[in-house]
Amino acid sequence: MNNILSVEDFSDRMKTWHRRAGRKNLPWQRNPTSYRIWVSEIMLQQTQVATVIPYFNRFIDSFPGITELADADPDEVLHHWSGLGYYARARNLHQAARQIRDNHRGRFPEVFEQVLALPGIGRSTAGAILSLSLGQPYPILDGNVKRVLTRFFAVTGWPGEAAVAKQLWTMAEQLTPERGAGIYNQAMMDLGAGVCTRGKPACADCPLVDQCRGYAEGDPARYPNARVRKNLPVRAVRMLLLHHDREMLLEQRPPTGIWGGLWSLPECGMEIDPAEHCKAHLDVRVGEMRDLPIRRHTFTHFHLDIHPLALRVENNAECVMDRPGLVWYNTAKPDRRGLAAPVSRLIEEFSRVSTGDDE
Repeated sequence: MNNILSVEDFSDRMKTWHRRAGRKNLPWQRNPTSYRIWVSEIMLQQTQVATVIPYFNRFIDSFPGITELADADPDEVLHHWSGLGYYARARNLHQAARQIRDNHRGRFPEVFEQVLALPGIGRSTAGAILSLSLGQPYPILDGNVKRVLTRFFAVTGWPGEAAVAKQLWTMAEQLTPERGAGIYNQAMMDLGAGVCTRGKPACADCPLVDQCRGYAEGDPARYPNARVRKNLPVRAVRMLLLHHDREMLLEQRPPTGIWGGLWSLPECGMEIDPAEHCKAHLDVRVGEMRDLPIRRHTFTHFHLDIHPLALRVENNAECVMDRPGLVWYNTAKPDRRGLAAPVSRLIEEFSRVSTGDDE
């Protein structure tokens, strides 16, 4: 293999390739304001473009600018995020919008340090926002860019390790051009997403293939090195589907932690008597109880085995209306509130197959 490309040649190849084959018609690219790029970048964290597009369009329709997002009810924001997962992203987005409204007169900041100081924005996201919307020469290092760089330079080690990440950041800084940084960064993301893919890279279509060390070694897909996986622990929780006519009792989760701030089903320990728990903590008396099939939801660090239990509420459904953090949710005419995707699916499935007694 010949010598590695110069910095200028590397970026020139990438920008030339982007003009020919890069993505140019994504919804946030048609009017690439800092706000729209910011929303898209937060949504794209750990989520594929095809999944994000309909969410982005609905989100922008409801919150076309920073002021509309900042003034929105948190529940409305979470409702628009339901199904995307990683709900802390939505909470941080909303909190950051309020900070921009209050501290920056509603204008997205253009200084890197000010962008980095906003909740939920790290170094790569800040670089992406400022380069893609304003052309500022800041590097990015998302998953796609990491894959391109580790293969091109044959970087060993898991990119999540501090030493490997530092090495990749140095490379990203050196390769990002002063002019055309936005096009270059978009090209790097597009190359990783569409050509230098995780499983079967299309090396014949890559503008860097003749200088790629991973390709020269004969197995570019071995980069980046995978993290050593440990067996995930399993946690169990009993979720209570407390139903009365077509309504179901929901409880708002704490603002932090799993599904923070979202509405969910009340829970009780596996060793606790559900009827006694409902009477003591929710002030409801239950009759018929029915176990539903167990389902597993996997988070980054553990598996959650959900044991759903359907319980018919016998006393007046108004009994908990004066309790904060509790609400009767009409499954026939659901309102707009943030629900975790597994909880939403569980409610929908139960409502669909429930007996005529609940109609």
